[in-house]
This record gives sequence, C-alpha cells and structure tokens, in this order.
Amino acid sequence: MKKLSMSRKEKKNLIRILIALILFGVIFIVDRVIALDSVINSRYAWLFPFALYVAVYLIIGYDVLWRAVRNISHGQVFDENFLMCVATLGAFALGIYRGVAGQEIEGFDEACAVLLFYQVGEWFQSFATGRSRKSISALMDIRPDYANIKRADGYEQVDPSEVNVGDIIVVNPGEKVPLDGVIVSGATALDTKALTGESLPRDIGVGGEVISGCVNLTSQIEVKVVKEFYDSTVSKILDLVENASSQKSKAENFITKFAKYYTPTVVIVAMLLAIIPGAITSDWSTWVYRALSFLVVSCPCALVISIPLSFFAGIGAASRYGILIKGSNYLEKFNSANTFVFDKTGTLTKGNFAVAKITPESNGDEILRLAAIAEQDSNHPIARSIVSAYGRDVQRGYALTNMAGLGIVATSGDDIICCGNEKLMEQYGIAYMREEGLGSVVYVARNGEFIGSILIADEIKEETKQVIGELNALGCKTVMLTGDNEAIANSVAGEIGLTGYKASLLPQNKVEEVERMLEEKGKKDVLCFVGDGINDAPVLMRSDIGIAMGGVGSDAAIEASDIVLMKDDLRGISLAKRIARKTMAIVLQNIIFSIAVKVAILILSAVGIANMWIAVFGDVGVAVLAILNAMRVNSKYVKEHKDKSGLSDATA
Repeated sequence: MKKLSMSRKEKKNLIRILIALILFGVIFIVDRVIALDSVINSRYAWLFPFALYVAVYLIIGYDVLWRAVRNISHGQVFDENFLMCVATLGAFALGIYRGVAGQEIEGFDEACAVLLFYQVGEWFQSFATGRSRKSISALMDIRPDYANIKRADGYEQVDPSEVNVGDIIVVNPGEKVPLDGVIVSGATALDTKALTGESLPRDIGVGGEVISGCVNLTSQIEVKVVKEFYDSTVSKILDLVENASSQKSKAENFITKFAKYYTPTVVIVAMLLAIIPGAITSDWSTWVYRALSFLVVSCPCALVISIPLSFFAGIGAASRYGILIKGSNYLEKFNSANTFVFDKTGTLTKGNFAVAKITPESNGDEILRLAAIAEQDSNHPIARSIVSAYGRDVQRGYALTNMAGLGIVATSGDDIICCGNEKLMEQYGIAYMREEGLGSVVYVARNGEFIGSILIADEIKEETKQVIGELNALGCKTVMLTGDNEAIANSVAGEIGLTGYKASLLPQNKVEEVERMLEEKGKKDVLCFVGDGINDAPVLMRSDIGIAMGGVGSDAAIEASDIVLMKDDLRGISLAKRIARKTMAIVLQNIIFSIAVKVAILILSAVGIANMWIAVFGDVGVAVLAILNAMRVNSKYVKEHKDKSGLSDATA
C-alpha cells in the first residue's frame, strides 16, 4: 500500500485534531453516562462540563477564532470562519443560559463537535490540495538553483540570471540544466520527465540542443547558452504554472459571487428565525438553537472548497502527464470542445520529411545541389530533408529571400535560383512540369529555366488515426488545414478519417479559415486549433482554445496557446479531454449534492426536526464527501508500461 505523504503542517494539524477528538470522545461518553452537570451538587454545576468542553474547543478552534477576528478587523466579515464562530459561540452561550436558568444543558457538546469536524474538513482540503499540488510541483522542481559558468581556471557557480548568451556552462551528472543551449563538449542522457512526462531518458551529444529544466543523468557536458534565463524554457513554463490559478472558470466565479451574497443572507435569515418566533412564543432557547443549527448547515464550505479544488486537481492531473493547462477556465471550456482544427505538418504527421523522388532522375545531383543552396539556412523540415539528402558542403555566397507561402529565391549576381511550390514558378513566369506524386513538391528553376522537381514525403504519426477516431466518436468535427495541394490533403484526410480539410492554404489563409469557422459555429460550440507552436501562433491565439504540440523549447507554443502538450503526442488531446470531462462531472456532482443536502437540512432545522448534530453533517460531512469526490480527479489516467509514448492504455 502506498504511504500517504503529508507536510509538517498537515501532520501537526492531524495530531491536534486527533488529540482534540480523543478528549472530546472521552468527555462526551462520560457526559452521556453520568451527566457531568450532576457531579457537583450546586446551581453552578454546569460550569464543570463547560470548562471541559471549552478546553477542547480552544485546542481545536483557536486558529479559527483568530482568523475570524483578523478578517473582521480587515473588513472581511461574512466568511466561513465568522459563521463557525457565531454558531459555536452561540451554542456555548445557549448552554450557559440554560445552565443559569436551571434547564437541561444543551449546546456545549454541539459547539465542540461543529468546530472539531470543521477542522477535519479543513484538513482534508489541505491534504487534497497538497496531493494535487505535488503533480504541479514536479514542474516547479525544474527551477535551477545555480549555473556553473566556465572560466579559464575552472568554473564558477553563479545565479542563472547572471549568465549571458554565448557563455559556456558546465552541467555535471545529477544537476539540472539551468539554461537553453547547445552541447559543445561531451555526451549524456537527459531526464525530461518533469517537462514531458516521458519516463525514458534521451541520449544527446555534441551539437544537440538542450533545454532548461532537464536533469543530466550520466556524464559531464559543456553547453553554449543560446537564451538568457528570463527567456528560457524553464522560466516560461514556471510563469505559466504560477499564473494558472489566476484564470478562473465560470463555475468558480459563480461560487465566489454566490458565497459573497449567500453568507450574509443566511446570517440575516438565522437572526430572524431566532428573533421572530422567539418573541412570539417566548421560547427563546428553542428558537435560538434552531437558528444556530440553521447557521451551521448554511456554511458554504462544500461548494467554496470543493469546486476550486476539483479544477486544481484537474490541472494537477494533466501536468503529471506533461499537459500544461493555463487555467481552470480553459479546462472548463475544453470539456465543451466539439471542433478540432489541426495543422498537418508536425501535428498529424511526423514532419520527418525525406526525399522520395527527383524528376528528372538523371539530373538528381544538380537539382539537389541547387535546392540545398536555396534551403541551407531554413529550419523548415522540408528544407532540412533536402540539405540532408544532398549530404555535402553547400555553396555559400547567395542572398536568400524567403517568399512567404511560395518558397525561397537565392541570388548571387546574375545567378538566380528559385526553389518552391508551383505558385513561385507561376509568379516568375517559369514553365514547369507538374509532379503528380503524393507529397510536398519542391520545384527548382535557375535563371528562369525549369531544372526539375523534388517530391518530399511525410509520414503520418502512429497515434493520429486513433485520436481522430476517438474525437469523431465523441461527435466532434475534425478538420485539417494545410498548405499542401488538394491531392495530398485528400489522401491524408481519407486515411486518418477526418471530417473535413482545406488545402493549398498560405499562413494568412489559415487565420482567415479559422475566423470563418468561428463566425459560423454555434454559440455553445468551442473550436480548438492544434498546431506545432512554431508558425501557428496567430491561429493558436485566435481560436477558442489553442493547443500547441511539442511545446518543449518552443516560445511561441508556451506564449500563444492555452494548452501546451509538452510531448509531441496527439494522445495528450484525448487524455486532456478525459480529464476535463471527469473534472466537470465531479464539479456538477458536488454542486448538486451539496445544495440538495443543505437545502433539505436547512428546512428541517428551521422546523425543528433536525438538531445541530445533523447540521454538523450537513456542513462538515458534506464538505468532506465533496472534497473526497474532488480528489478523484487527480487519479491515475495512464497505466504504467514500457511503451515509449507513455500515453496509451489510458484509463479514467
């Protein structure tokens, strides 16, 4: 059985609760057996049980009393601390009144019980919040404490913020990588689990890019810094996580406003319940007791605690699998998401392009050489595949002009190389031979003369068909936007089962297409755009929810999107959907259950059927049950296994 881990504060409060609970149990049982107010034969006999109960009351409730006084001094009167104090002190006052009047003492035990079980509920809330926070704290642990900057005589430990771009830092085994950079010496294995949720380490050597937040496992490496600390991956992720709680869902905002007006209302109703019937019947003790019971059960703890906790648990559960959700409002909205728009390259496909065909084949080397000259400085996967296929030193000295959505023009004196799609050929008036193969086609021309074409093939990700099928089964629309031609788009869409697609789109056309879809969608529909976060920032920001794939190392992904899948795996979408669905189901369950039970007991308290013990269950019992229910959100969603994706066999 897995051991429950608690903070020092939680352990301290638990010990205090157990001590108070044992003392209360002993006093309560003895009181029921021999009646403590009969031990002393005096009119002041009530002082003996009062002293015993008030001692337990102060042990368990001193902090609640202090918070109530402090909040009142700050102008925050109507909160749960105030309600608890009014109800419990009122119960003590009622017991004292009945003792002085020579009546049967009632109220001392209930006052202790109310505060005791209220503290039990508070402890459960603290424990549940801590459990959810641990999922997020794994991300917070990526914050580096120092950086080893290389000096002539060794290295010096400095604050990461003091390191400049271009400096060389040394990362020893067991240390966190403090800044983004490129390895210039050494080879090692990196633990990226805190960032991506991927359990398998990643081997990397000289020339490999490393991102801050990873842990160096095996060997010392030297890294050339490419980003300052404030601009590094770890800083952006930490900022995202720390600010997630500020983005409130509609349910949380409603509960906050509800409690603001609800609490003073029930206080007024309780006062009227005590005063009006008491004045009419002159039976003050009965009606004051009913009013106090009314006040206890009316405390909105179950809603005020469990609703935010459910969302917090949902965000924590998602972060455990490398899914960063920027706030509970996005988690709530994602549950209603019914239109998913996907970028193609790097999202639905692997983006690991390879040269599949060169036409004419007899002139393949020259076509590759010219294309490599034009594409040599581009980081686009297609460009990288061409340079890789050429495999030799690329001629320098050309001025490279990127023509957005068309291709690249390389110029050196009178020598002009055009490398791009058919639109680039048409713009320059070059007669070309169309390539009909399925894939991305790069046409190459030199000095106005068509030289040949290169067919680049991309591979669909293994999980794409599964995820699209799951979304389609949920009744969602799945649409692909791509710059590829109609034939390629139609082939990919048919193979993976998309409900629609748009082909031959320039980057600005994608924004226009999403704008059109947003205008046409229903009021309750939610449109998500899923992209690689590199060149899709405008569309990510414009959609209802932007989801960035493979956000590790991508500034655009972290800044422009609402949900970041730190690992480049589409199954994170369906997993996030399950987490959102479970979160909202539990939120709804807690709202309905809490309100239904409270309304029932409020009515029973007002008419005298329910006593304060039932009121205690209506408040603390319901709160504890709601908290325990909220904790279910942060259960395991993925079975542990050796599959490298880490996202299959999902269970909610």
